[in-house]
Amino acid sequence: MAVPGRGTGRVSIAGLLCVKPGQRTRLIYRMSVYHGRKYEPKGFGSADFAALLTDAHQQLHGPIMVVWDNLPAHVSAPMRAWIAARADWLLVYRLPPYAPEINPAEGVWANLKGKIYNLAIHGIDALAVLLKSHLKRMQYQPDLLNAFITETGLSLEPP
Repeated sequence: MAVPGRGTGRVSIAGLLCVKPGQRTRLIYRMSVYHGRKYEPKGFGSADFAALLTDAHQQLHGPIMVVWDNLPAHVSAPMRAWIAARADWLLVYRLPPYAPEINPAEGVWANLKGKIYNLAIHGIDALAVLLKSHLKRMQYQPDLLNAFITETGLSLEPP
């Protein structure tokens, strides 16, 4: 999310909506703030996504099936190799190109943008604090998270 007004900056968020039968739906996320400094990463790379998936695996105590869009960092050669090396606990399905309507995470991002976009003029650090606050609240609203999944036409019930 780019920040208008004061200087250059961006807040990047990577998140997973996690569904496990018999448990509440979870949102696991990581945030990165870019201040426009030289050599500072502007967003998430393959290593950051790998760390997020590793953390999710540790938190969820089991195998993970990920449904991913075609972000370049998701389909890069290093990420494909990393995924292949973890085939015992990680299964990745790719969404078709340009299909935000079937990506449940898009509901999370739209919800966030609608709540805080007008507050972004206070600067990048204030925006990061607001985003984290809203995400933290969202983590404990399984009905809201389930609604993002249901909006896509996906089922929360096991096959």
